[in-house]
Amino acid sequence: METEIKRISTKDIITYLTEKFPECFSVKGPVKPLKVGIFQDLAEKLSDDETVSKTRLRQALRHYTSSWRYLKAIKTGAFRVDIDGKDVAEIDEEQANYASKTLKESQEKFGKTPASNKKAQGDKRAPKANTSKSNDKSSDETKRDSAKFKSVKSTKRKDVKKELPPLKKVDSATIKVGNKVKVQLGNSPMNATITEIAGKDISVQLDSGMTIKTQMQNIYS
Repeated sequence: METEIKRISTKDIITYLTEKFPECFSVKGPVKPLKVGIFQDLAEKLSDDETVSKTRLRQALRHYTSSWRYLKAIKTGAFRVDIDGKDVAEIDEEQANYASKTLKESQEKFGKTPASNKKAQGDKRAPKANTSKSNDKSSDETKRDSAKFKSVKSTKRKDVKKELPPLKKVDSATIKVGNKVKVQLGNSPMNATITEIAGKDISVQLDSGMTIKTQMQNIYS
C-alpha cells in the first residue's frame, strides 16, 4: 500500500479541514468563530491521519484564526463552534475588543487602515487651520486648562491601574495542558488555555481563538 503524501502547505491543510469539518471551517463566505481548545479536538480526530502532522495543523490553525476574515467574525454575542459546527460558547465583550484591536493593528501594519479611521484622523487635524479665531483666552488661562486636563487624565489612569487584580506567577511544576491561565501581552494580561508544553516554550490559545507561543515568565494564574 502506498504511503499518502503529507500535506505541508497551510493552504492545503485549511482546505482539507474544510472538507473534513465543513460545519466548522470555511474557505469562502462567512467564518464561524472556533471553540477555545479546538486544536486538541482536531488532533484527536486526525490522530490516525498520517498526512497531517500536529505541527503543521497548529500552524494552519494559527494562520486561520489570525486572518482578517476570521477576526471580523469575532463579535459580541456571536457563538464559538466545535468541530461539528455546534454552538458551545458566546463571545463576550473582552474577546470581541481584543479581536478588533488585533485586526486594526494587523491592517495598519500592512497599510490597510480602515477608511473610517483615516476620516477620523483627518477630522482631528482639520480644526488646526482655524486657530487664529480662538485667541480670546489669555496665555495663562490656556496653560491652566492644559494643566487641569493632564491632572484629570493622570488621575483616571491611576484609578484604572488600581482596579486591575494582581497577577500571580504560576508554579512550573503545576502547569499542564488544559490549564486556564493569564498571559502577559504588553501591558494587558489576557485569558488563555495551555495547549502544549515543550521545554521552556509554552503554547496557549487566547479566548479570541488565536494560538501563540510564549515562555513561563509570561504565564500567571
